[in-house]
Amino acid sequence: MRKEDISLDEKKKFTRLEAGFKDMETRLKELEREFQQTQSQMLTNDMTIVVFSGEMDKLMTAFVLATGAAAMEINVTMFFTFWGLSALKKDVQYDGKKFSEKMLTLMMPSGPGSTKLSNFHMLGGGKKFLEYLMKKKNIQSLSQCITMAQDVGVKMIACQMTMDLMGIKPEELLDGVEFGGAATCIGNATRSKINFFI
Repeated sequence: MRKEDISLDEKKKFTRLEAGFKDMETRLKELEREFQQTQSQMLTNDMTIVVFSGEMDKLMTAFVLATGAAAMEINVTMFFTFWGLSALKKDVQYDGKKFSEKMLTLMMPSGPGSTKLSNFHMLGGGKKFLEYLMKKKNIQSLSQCITMAQDVGVKMIACQMTMDLMGIKPEELLDGVEFGGAATCIGNATRSKINFFI
């Protein structure tokens, strides 16, 4: 069929169809852009645990969750702040600290081994009894849980603001611990499918 044989109505239909295809192409490009943006904002297979408590049973819970998730190939970040920093201590230093910082150092647990129970501590008797039961049932100690978490690649971040406030020096903490602030914690939490506050 020659071009001049096409009727005016058919030309109009063809023009409308052509315009429709162009609109569809434009809309598909927009949808592709929106999909890419959404994909970049999707939650990752991560877990973030904010560790605020410095009590043995709560710390145990945090590390058991962390190592369990890491074993399931979930990327785990633990953000330690305030009393939770006790779990990361390997050493206690007093030299070069202000009086207020020395007092806080004295009042805080010197490491995982000196943490208390949140309930039934009973001047240390409750903790001793729990540790006896854990040993009898082959349950790892808090210190062993921390080592295991490091071994399976759990990322541990110490809150820089809390360290500055309490006068905790980086060398007092375990090797491999990273340092960050609220922005670091929030950045991890917004990308994580799972978030805990302990």
